[in-house]
Amino acid sequence: MLLEQKTAVIYGAAGAIGGAVARAFSREGARVFLAGHTRAPLEALAQELSQAGDVAEAAQVDALDALSIEGHLHTVVEKTGGIDIAFNAISIGYTQGTPLVDLPLETFSLGIADAMKTQFLTSTAAARHMQKRGSGVIMTLTATPARMLLPNQGNFGIACAAIERLCKQLACELGPQGIRVICLRSAGSPDAAGVAWAIRVLAKQAGVSPEAFEVSVAEKTLLKRLPKLAEVAEMAVLMASDRASAMTGAVANVTCGETVD
Repeated sequence: MLLEQKTAVIYGAAGAIGGAVARAFSREGARVFLAGHTRAPLEALAQELSQAGDVAEAAQVDALDALSIEGHLHTVVEKTGGIDIAFNAISIGYTQGTPLVDLPLETFSLGIADAMKTQFLTSTAAARHMQKRGSGVIMTLTATPARMLLPNQGNFGIACAAIERLCKQLACELGPQGIRVICLRSAGSPDAAGVAWAIRVLAKQAGVSPEAFEVSVAEKTLLKRLPKLAEVAEMAVLMASDRASAMTGAVANVTCGETVD
């Protein structure tokens, strides 16, 4: 198993992407700590994984609050001795479907501020623990608007680009201490509720059905399809594993060829 004896903390574990990553990490032998804002779905996922014979624990954590993050990580370290993987997949209230000239400053700024706040707090908190052992992997997720110029993306693409740049800066500073930083970039998984919602919004703007809009997006990829949640999760496993030990400061392209690096 690729992640055997690894300890992983997953923020936003109750969401579609976080849940898929948690399941994939567990299957590969990691002990997963599920962190999120709402306890009930986290507990349900922890029970699901435990019934499959995996080791999983749930905790209510505010990934926008430094004290909440630090307190949870301290508990994890006390139980396991350290943190090997930190993955942030929390949901942010981005604004999409509106031209920038029609967005109020507060609406535009809020999503970007929240995205940077949670990524900074969770990444740096995990890094401080990883520094003590001289190893670890910090991971997050963005989407194709980080690189592609698409109309009416609101603050989403700008926030994604900022997250990718933050990952590279962290990789530069943490690399000498054995800590890798990887960002996954997805084209959006249509089997994720949030992506399905965005497709409906953008399809309505374009005056087509959600199905037709999804097909039009898929046609722009080299593989003529969009990545499934399971495919993104499997890439997360690979990047978190020692098989990717020479990779850091990288954006792992999981876009089915919508963007080409």
